[in-house]
Amino acid sequence: MWGQSAAATELALMPVPATMTTSGGAFPLTANFTVGVTGVDSPRLDGAISRALCRLSNKTGLQLSREPTHNGTGALVIDVRSKDAPVQGIEEDESYSLNVTPQSIHLQAATSTGAMHGLETLLQLVQPEKGGFIVPGVTINDAPRFRWRGLMIDCSRHFEPIEVLERNIDAMAAVKLNVFHWHLMDDQGVRVESKRFPKLMQLGSDGKFYTQQQIRDLVAYARARGIRVVPEFEMPGHSSAWLVAYPELNSGSEPPGIRREFGISAYALDPTRETTYRFLTRFLGEMVTLFPDQYVHIGGDETPAPDWKKNPRILAFMRTHHLEDNAALQAYFNRRVLAILTHLHRRMVGWDEIFNPGLPKTVVIQSWRGVASLSKAAEQGYEGVLSAPYYLDGMQPAARHYLADPVPADTTLSVEQQKLILGGEICMWGEHLNERTIDSRIWPRSAAIAERFWSSQSVRNVDDMYRRLEPISLELESLGLKHLSSEGAGLRSLAGTEQIAPLRVFASAFEPVSFGERSSTQHTNQLTPLTGFVDAVRPDPPVRYQVEHAVAILAQSPKGHSPEVDEARALLQQFFSSTGDSVPQVEAMMESSPRLAEMRVRADQLSQLATIGNQALKYLQQDNAPADWKRASLDTIATAKKPGALVRFHFLEPLTALVNATQ
Repeated sequence: MWGQSAAATELALMPVPATMTTSGGAFPLTANFTVGVTGVDSPRLDGAISRALCRLSNKTGLQLSREPTHNGTGALVIDVRSKDAPVQGIEEDESYSLNVTPQSIHLQAATSTGAMHGLETLLQLVQPEKGGFIVPGVTINDAPRFRWRGLMIDCSRHFEPIEVLERNIDAMAAVKLNVFHWHLMDDQGVRVESKRFPKLMQLGSDGKFYTQQQIRDLVAYARARGIRVVPEFEMPGHSSAWLVAYPELNSGSEPPGIRREFGISAYALDPTRETTYRFLTRFLGEMVTLFPDQYVHIGGDETPAPDWKKNPRILAFMRTHHLEDNAALQAYFNRRVLAILTHLHRRMVGWDEIFNPGLPKTVVIQSWRGVASLSKAAEQGYEGVLSAPYYLDGMQPAARHYLADPVPADTTLSVEQQKLILGGEICMWGEHLNERTIDSRIWPRSAAIAERFWSSQSVRNVDDMYRRLEPISLELESLGLKHLSSEGAGLRSLAGTEQIAPLRVFASAFEPVSFGERSSTQHTNQLTPLTGFVDAVRPDPPVRYQVEHAVAILAQSPKGHSPEVDEARALLQQFFSSTGDSVPQVEAMMESSPRLAEMRVRADQLSQLATIGNQALKYLQQDNAPADWKRASLDTIATAKKPGALVRFHFLEPLTALVNATQ
């Protein structure tokens, strides 16, 4: 349980620990701060301590020693009870306890990974007080709710440089995520070097791939931060890049080249040829030397494979093996691939489509279709990971992701079946992002989802989540993420000037449309420039929640004058006035910026919406809204909800509530 002191409610910890109590006093941080380690020796922990001390020094401005001692003394004493396993596994004990008093700090954990989690909590506890920095007195006993807490990054549609992946892994560690799911192969490119099959890089990658040394280095980088790396090699569908390089693997139709379009491809590996399985045996045998994790993801989703339905040789094979349809043939393929991976001492993971009651229970199902699909697999004894509610390309607010649970409170699964739900995984598909925009699409929303995977099911206060998300976002930026700075860079590029203050205000009213809406409107492909206004603005900007929250407060007391109500009214007045005032200045910028000019209609709409917002605030207090004003205002809002310029106004729902609240 949370402690009841006022101090506990002011802390900005994310994820929320399993149990925490606060005590009087605090530990003062000074330049004499040192770290001592007892228990087992762990070079991995020593590295984590050095990085933590560097961050603490940057955060406080104190010049600190960056190396731990091993004599058991220090302001912070860390006690780890067991040696690191050669390969971090899903069963690893990630728990820790942290005790802070005015005299000392003690961190205890069963493993180095648990100690790393404790260090992240400690860094979040640091706060300024009376011209210095302190760590408030707390006792924390913490452990994750779920064993699998992942982030998938798609590097096939758009290649992401190693430095991008490294800074995102740093951010994952900061919020206690522990699985980096690396989507390495799809229709748009093979991103992994194969020495056995070099044409995969020569013909299937556009020259953009990770060398084997880069892969080993990134796996080591992640392990040093307590994160497992699970590779995904998409098969048998989404395989155009495979087939461009090795057309002998196709099912009848040969792709003309790397697929630039997004969506579902008709091309698929041929599951009836023994040459296919010999190829996969050699390829996967090579890949497991790069990826030591127990799990390998084979994809397995979206395989319409029309060739399977018309190729005479494949149809004859299906009749001989009593396979009724494509689903049965894919199940056959999955069993063959499973046998290869089992021989390589690996466990197979795949998307929902691989689920077939004939597969052994060692297979893990990753659900992109939802809780119902995941539950169905669990009911039949399969372990699973939930991803459906955590697709970041839907551009949904953090609150919506946050309230979705891998095992919701109303689950019908038995206690034993619930144990089969390993956890959840955030998905960042790469159709509409690149190295300049990816951070803003992942963070800080993923920090809120990370809390869902770690903390108790009962931790569901959205208001408190957003309160804590802002300082966590700043902490993540200190790790090198560009989720906050990328918007300014994008807007400067659009405007052609550093003087973008009005454009920043203007942009604060918008967020990107969803993946589906952008794809269907813009008809994007791999060559589409990602340099528009939609690419600059962030999903779920902080002001979206602030406006929504302020309207909820004001609706309860439209004429009231408490500090809370007055603050809400002032925030709304500032938002509507500033965004409305920005329009003429932004329209002037449009004259010299063709890329920005596509926002002209949206600019006109924003001017109208801002006026409606200010009028609504006035009428709420005066009870004198003109008879036709509400109807006209709601019509204007309805028009603004229609698609336009690939962005949407994030404040239309609270504005509608504000208008409806007038008399």
